[in-house]
Amino acid sequence: MPRPKTLPNEEVLDAALNLMRKEGPDALTFAALSAACGLSPSTLVQRFVTKSGLIQAALLQAWDRLDRLTAELVAAAPKTPAGAVALLIGLSGDYGGIESYADDLLILREDLRDPLLRARGAAWRDVLSAALDERFARVPAAPTGIGLMMAAQWQGALLWWSFDPRMPVTDFVKQSLEHFVAAFTVGRETH
Repeated sequence: MPRPKTLPNEEVLDAALNLMRKEGPDALTFAALSAACGLSPSTLVQRFVTKSGLIQAALLQAWDRLDRLTAELVAAAPKTPAGAVALLIGLSGDYGGIESYADDLLILREDLRDPLLRARGAAWRDVLSAALDERFARVPAAPTGIGLMMAAQWQGALLWWSFDPRMPVTDFVKQSLEHFVAAFTVGRETH
């Protein structure tokens, strides 16, 4: 089959991210991506210049998608503690099974190594925390900064689930977050 002459960057970066998820970030080379997407290695070098530039572009695209998903879930989630749980469950569904989650931890390493990608993570943390804070606005016992605390609880629940993934991740996250919310809302929520 002949190589395609052109392929949109979005599709190329999807192939790069899939390769990183399947084989790890260290396996992403211009030659490996060429085999995965069909563009020549020289075309890929012209587009992304370096391997680190390619990784950064792929992960920035992933952050863009996460930002869009977060915005959709924030818009749909009621402004209640139950809405906060629903929002985080919605974000948890994208992790898939344990193998996928473990592979994504390797990719997270790349986010942490790159200052631009770390900044995207910090910006997302702020947006997510503010959206969670907003869902506790009518809970008198909710401490200042509960959004970040709940986001941390969510990330911790994902990690603890990964050690013993007998139940679906969304079920484990829901159970964990409902316990967290109950600590602040049982008998205290106002309307």
